This record gives sequence, C-alpha cells and structure tokens, in this order.
Amino acid sequence: MSLFITNSLTGEKEEFKSIVPNSVSIYFCGLTVSDFPHLGHARAWVHVDVMRRWLEHLGFSVTYIENFTDINEKIVARIGEADFGESESEVATYFINKTLEDMNSLGLKSAHVYPKASEHIPEIIDIISSLISSNHAYESNGSVYFDVSSFDSYGVLSKPNLDEKSFLDTPEEASDKKHPYDFALWKAGQVPPESISKYRDPNLPPIDIPSGDVWDSPWGTGRPGWHIECSAMSMTHLSNNIDIHAGGQDLMFPHHENEKAQSEASTGECFANFWVHIRLLETQGEKMSSSSKNYFSVSNSISEFGVNSIKMFLISTSYSRHQTYSEAALHEAVERWGRLERTYFRTTNALKKSPPDSTIIDELLRKSIESSVQNFQTALNDDFNTREALVAIFDIANSLNQHLGGPEKYDHFALDLAIKILDDLARNVLGFSFDLINSNELFSEDLTSLMEAREVERSKGNYEKADEIRKKLDLLGIAVEDTENGPTYRRK
Repeated sequence: MSLFITNSLTGEKEEFKSIVPNSVSIYFCGLTVSDFPHLGHARAWVHVDVMRRWLEHLGFSVTYIENFTDINEKIVARIGEADFGESESEVATYFINKTLEDMNSLGLKSAHVYPKASEHIPEIIDIISSLISSNHAYESNGSVYFDVSSFDSYGVLSKPNLDEKSFLDTPEEASDKKHPYDFALWKAGQVPPESISKYRDPNLPPIDIPSGDVWDSPWGTGRPGWHIECSAMSMTHLSNNIDIHAGGQDLMFPHHENEKAQSEASTGECFANFWVHIRLLETQGEKMSSSSKNYFSVSNSISEFGVNSIKMFLISTSYSRHQTYSEAALHEAVERWGRLERTYFRTTNALKKSPPDSTIIDELLRKSIESSVQNFQTALNDDFNTREALVAIFDIANSLNQHLGGPEKYDHFALDLAIKILDDLARNVLGFSFDLINSNELFSEDLTSLMEAREVERSKGNYEKADEIRKKLDLLGIAVEDTENGPTYRRK
C-alpha cells in the first residue's frame, strides 16, 4: 500500500518516494518568535507530528528539522515589554523557551535540530554571495535583493497574482530595487523606527531610533532578509534537495515561493520534492493570529480542555482542509476523547478482572478490529487523512463497548489485540496519551469504578451521591464535565 501526498507544487496527489531509500528529510517552517504560540500554530504542529509518526510507522528513518526565526522587526517591537527582554535576542529567547514548553506539553516528538536564524549568518552570507556571482542578486546601498526576473520558474509554487503593493516595505526599499517584485536577501543597518511602530504596543514608549541586532557582511552592517534564513537552515541541516518542506498555507506566498527561488538559483537543484501546506485555523471568519488578537494560547487551551482533547479537536479535520474554532467543537472533542479513554479503561480492566478462556471467540469483534486497522492505514496513506483515521479508531472502540456490554465472558485474545492496536495507532501514530491508565494499575481500576458508580447514581437521580463521587474524583486529579452527550473525565 503506497503513501500518496498532495504536493502543493503540482496541486496533485502524488505517490511518495524518498530521495534516499528508507530515509525521509523534513523541514518545517517554524515560528517567528514574537508572541505566545496559539492553537493555529498547534494545528500545524500536531498535523506535521502525525505525518512524521506515520512515516516512521511505515519504516522510514525520519530526520526532522524545525526552525525558529529569531530575527524580525516584530521581535524588536517587543523590547522592554513585560519581562520579555531588553534586546532582540533576549526577547526571541524568551518566546523560544515558551514555545518549546508548549510543544512539550502537547506531547510532540522533538525535532532533531531546532536551528535559529541568528546562528546561521555565515551560511546566509555564503548563499547571498553565490547569488550575486551568478547574477541572480544585486547589491544596492548596502542591501542585497534577489532579481526575480532572473529566475524563470518564479511563481510556479504559489502561482501568485503579482501585486506591487505586496512587495513594498518602505519607500527607501522601493527606490533600491530594480523591479517591484524583487525581495531582500540582506537589509542594510538596523530596523527603522517606522517599521517597529507598526507592531509596537501603543501604550509602551516608542522606539524612535534604529534598533535590532546587526552583523557584518561584505555589503556592510545589516540583517538578513526573512526568506534567506530558511534556505540557509534547511540546506545546512539537511541538504540542497529534501523530501518534504512543510508549513502553514499562509507561508506559501511570498515566503515559500521566495525560499524556493533563491535556493534553486543558488544550487541549481530542486529544493524540495514535496511541498506540504497545512490549512489554517479560523475564528470569526479570520485566520487565527497574534496580530488580529483573535487567538487562544496553547497553554490556556491545554489547561481548560486537556492535551488529548485539544489533539482530538485539531486532527478531527484533515490538514488539507480549513478548520473553524468554536467552543462547541472543542467540547465535542472533550466528549469524544472521554469516550475513547473510558473504552480503553474498560478493556484493560476486563483483561485484569476476568480469567482468560480460549474457548470464547467473538468473530465479529476480531473482524471489526482487522477491518478498522486496514481502514486506518488506508486513511493515512491517502494524504494523511486524520479525520478518517479517527473514524477507524472509534470503530474499534464501538466494537469493544458492544462486546464488553454482554455477559462477563470476554474474548481475551481480541481485547488484548485491541489494546495493542490502540497503543500502536492511537498513541504512537496519532499522538494520544493513555498514561493515566498506565501510571498505576490499582489506581486506574479504582478510578474506573468511581466513574461508573457516579454515572449509575446520576441515572437513578441520586445527585447528592453523584456529587460526593465527583469530589473524590477531583481529589484524585480528575476533572468532570457533564455535557448534553453525557459526562466526560480528564486529567487536570
């Protein structure tokens, strides 16, 4: 069964074949670290994490690189704000640490390297020098620009409707360019005050002098352009030609288009065989973003809903489709995770409590498990379709609940197989965690009994007794939420 991935470069689903057999290189365009990560960022992280996990499940050795852009006027604009730092590098370090904390909280697999743009200035200068030598770039008043007209295939990735306004940062930059579409590889000097004020909190004292970190170069003191940073980091830590370049859909143009052009003009090689773009998370009809102030931070969302429920929400819509944030959708994700977790509890407890009996065989359960595994594999091999993969997981859960709802004579082979499959697919591939169950065998059994006892008391209308059980669960670190679809339980 082959893996097919939608390649943004062609707009088609293509069979994936790695450059090096049994090995995959992935570069993920990470954050510009000027604010706290939000659920829009988490959506991209979680989906790319699933992609990586599935490739590893298929037997590939994956090298995964995710960068931090720590040179940017938005970072400079936050100098002196709160306790973020008194320099561009200090502010960037503060938000990098917060981002890594959130990634860890989400249970994401760590990148092999988290390169920073500021650590790759020599590589950036080398690429720019090669582009000037090959007449793909030119120097102007201490800045260097890529000559878009020198690269015939510019625009093939994003197929943009070129608009001069989208390329002009300042009147000074416009006057330095040969063509309106040319973009900066190196910018002379520090960030001018007018570029900082666009992002600076108006309640803070203005920064009225050029600011930000600078480096020496053959063209004078200055700073790298945004796009060249990713080319340098990708080619330094992977190679000139990589398997998969991933990132948010909003980065396709101009960032990825420019990154592709300058990289290929520099090396003469195909920069990435597959371009994968994660569609956006929207709220109130707009992209969730820090600049729009319409975002929900990763840390606050985890505190309110729990890690597994957040993941359930994010992968319930496949990466190739836009997703809309809503409280209702998140509460539904809480309920769905609760159902899956309780099924796992029930199954593990049934295996512990009832003696094995090889004469008990539930053919329907065994066939359901086998069919669901095939459906899961088909879903993820079809462009990492997490929505359909979740359907397969819940088919297993539904079959387990039906089996466990009968007399206490269970097909131990099928139950044991189901738990192994949930560990393999739901945990290791989709990234869910059943650690609460595995942390203490006796505790998980008692916890399940309390949950079941509370639901019995509620069904009888004995709400005072149900509230007493709820208090016991609270002391054990379990948050209880009663919804229209029934109660949900999660770790606090």
